[in-house]
Amino acid sequence: MVYLAEMPADVRDTLLEQPLPEFAETPWTPAKPLAQSRVAIISTAGLHRHDDTPFRGGAGDYRIIPGDIELRDLRLSHVSTNFDRLGFQQDVNVVFPLGHLRELAKEGVIGSVAKFHYSFMGATPPAGMEANARELAAVLNGDQVDAVILMGV
Repeated sequence: MVYLAEMPADVRDTLLEQPLPEFAETPWTPAKPLAQSRVAIISTAGLHRHDDTPFRGGAGDYRIIPGDIELRDLRLSHVSTNFDRLGFQQDVNVVFPLGHLRELAKEGVIGSVAKFHYSFMGATPPAGMEANARELAAVLNGDQVDAVILMGV
């Protein structure tokens, strides 16, 4: 992980001055107990299947990751020079805890693992992802996902 104080001034200033969207309301809903919940992962690590198109800088789209994927088949195409890939190389669960989620389902801690999971490119301004994030919310509802683990990097 790179700390802001260690970044070049222009990169640090760009991050600190990035406009963030404001929302009139936050749509929270009462949650089901985890033991009855279907859980998905949404990552901003720029992850994709080995045979998928890698992310490009500033991309606002997402990649679909099947719930039964072999974790060794995941690739990371995050483009930031400030992103440390060592954790991902040692254990993909650091940025995409699908293996742990499977264990939690086996143990009955969560109800089930979603059929699909998703990854965005984290180096994208939030406004560039909004339309796709709204689309993804509808997809998650269609898959009857009750809870999402948001993995920001």
